[in-house]
Amino acid sequence: MSPETQAEPAPPHESTLDAAAWLATVSIDPALAGLRPDYHVLLITAEGLRPGPSDAFSEELLVAAEATARERIGEGPVEEHPHIAAWREAFRSFGAKPQRTRPSAEALLRRASAGLPRVDRLTDIYNAVSVGHFLPLGGEDLDHYVGSARLVRAAGTEVFDTTAGGESATEHPSAGEVVWRDDLGVTCRRWNWRQCTRTRLTHTTTRALFILDALGPMDDQALIAAGEALTDALSTSSPGVKIATRLLHASPA
Repeated sequence: MSPETQAEPAPPHESTLDAAAWLATVSIDPALAGLRPDYHVLLITAEGLRPGPSDAFSEELLVAAEATARERIGEGPVEEHPHIAAWREAFRSFGAKPQRTRPSAEALLRRASAGLPRVDRLTDIYNAVSVGHFLPLGGEDLDHYVGSARLVRAAGTEVFDTTAGGESATEHPSAGEVVWRDDLGVTCRRWNWRQCTRTRLTHTTTRALFILDALGPMDDQALIAAGEALTDALSTSSPGVKIATRLLHASPA
């Protein structure tokens, strides 16, 4: 279903009404520290967003991101960039094949030379930051989360809502796959590869969660700088937006 034909947005789920308090419940399974002890993530909630189709502001950000990518990559392969290479190795560590299921930042960067996709103003904004800072970055509709978000190794029985052939479909992650999930099921498969349809951003999204993923080649300072670029863009495009942030590191139990 396209954003233009979607029904009125559902009211905020009770468990996410207080976004800042909800953010404090987000967790990383200690098992991830054994898999990638260098993993860290910046979580940002934004309330009071102005959604809608791509516009002049989001276009300006995408054009700048495309130019940055071309300048930094040059003629070299995208996968040789240190942060992208680290993410490819992380995917291999739980059995994913990055040649087939690429980390989200790599998939976007590979499209930068020919032109990034224009999706909608909120998605365009976070895609521009992802490409401009060479890190995986996802946006989710906070009102469609049920319970807390957590990064875990999947059991393989969890529900993942997606589409196949233009129709709604249900998949299940592989056992051991790294996924983001909430109480209802998987919200993003293979760490940052593909988001579910239930929590995707739409033209009615006004409250969102943004997930900025980083590994060793990107330190906290660079990750926070990417977060500031995102919050600055959101504040410009949605005056009065309310922002909350949280930085998390993988750690053993």
